[in-house]
Amino acid sequence: MLLLLADYLSQFDPGFKVFRYLTLRMILGVLTALIIAFVVGPRMIRALGKYQQPIRDDGPRSHLLKAGTPTMGGALILVALAVSTLLWSDLSNRYVWIVLLTTAAFGAIGFLDDYKKLIKNDPKGLPAKEKYAYQSIAGLFAAIALYASASVPAETELLIPFFKDLTIDMGIWSILFTYLVIVGTSNAVNLTDGLDGLAIMPTVLVGGALGLFAYAAGHSQFAEYLSIPNISGAGEVAIFCGALVGAGLGFLWFNTYPAQVFMGDVGALALGAALGVVAVVVRQELVLFIMGGVFVVETLSVIVQVASYKLTGKRVFRMAPIHHHFELKGWAEPKIIVRFWIITLILVLFGLATLKIR
Repeated sequence: MLLLLADYLSQFDPGFKVFRYLTLRMILGVLTALIIAFVVGPRMIRALGKYQQPIRDDGPRSHLLKAGTPTMGGALILVALAVSTLLWSDLSNRYVWIVLLTTAAFGAIGFLDDYKKLIKNDPKGLPAKEKYAYQSIAGLFAAIALYASASVPAETELLIPFFKDLTIDMGIWSILFTYLVIVGTSNAVNLTDGLDGLAIMPTVLVGGALGLFAYAAGHSQFAEYLSIPNISGAGEVAIFCGALVGAGLGFLWFNTYPAQVFMGDVGALALGAALGVVAVVVRQELVLFIMGGVFVVETLSVIVQVASYKLTGKRVFRMAPIHHHFELKGWAEPKIIVRFWIITLILVLFGLATLKIR
């Protein structure tokens, strides 16, 4: 939006052409989203005060202290993210709209789930099958949109990390793969969102790294130098990633231990889908699997726990997802959170290293 205004004003003053630089708009996207979160956050938290996170009776006893904390704070992230992206990105770019609309769709699903739990007093929220059906519809729409609008072969190829020229042409099967990445990542982030700040900081770190991939993929010279696919227009997604970083850090200001507000499904489902669809756009789905290792382990812990209990009647972990296992072992909540952050930082650096290790 502001890019159009800057283009118009540049005919009167060439200095406005500086807003054409993607790096500047990335920085402005981060700062704008951060400021919006800081300004809107306190008011939104007060407004959400009557919508309190239900506390599981079978969870760690320390969680009883969290009773009364408002939830659905993920709405703050989505507002800051959407406004900042719309202000600083090129609105004629198809990727910007696909990423934004996918994020909004999953946010709406999460809001509906939270709404049924907190306002309709239905502790189960959306039935699992119904929630998954909505996620599937949104994920398939995004996958089909990306496939139908693909203009170069690289947009339907699977890039294998650490190998310069090794790719797999998925063709129409890229629709199914994209769907699985988006829906899978959405649910993985949602499962991770169980402690104060546990999900948001890894999301910020992974989102920031994907922004660097987007910038490189959209720049023909950088893409050639790094031996990654040059995806025309993908660079604009870096604005979205920058806004995600700013909005996430702004939310963390209020969500850090002890949290003033919880994210809720409205934020967790949306942010997971956002990471998934951005990874698909920049052709770094497998690198997302590496960088989001914490999300992967949290999801696997639930799968293993459920499978083990159904097959043998025994539990592998004291409680799943795995962060609750460590709580029940006596680890303090801040220790678990910070250690998971450190692990994510290491994995993100490892993922970024794939740009040169080929």
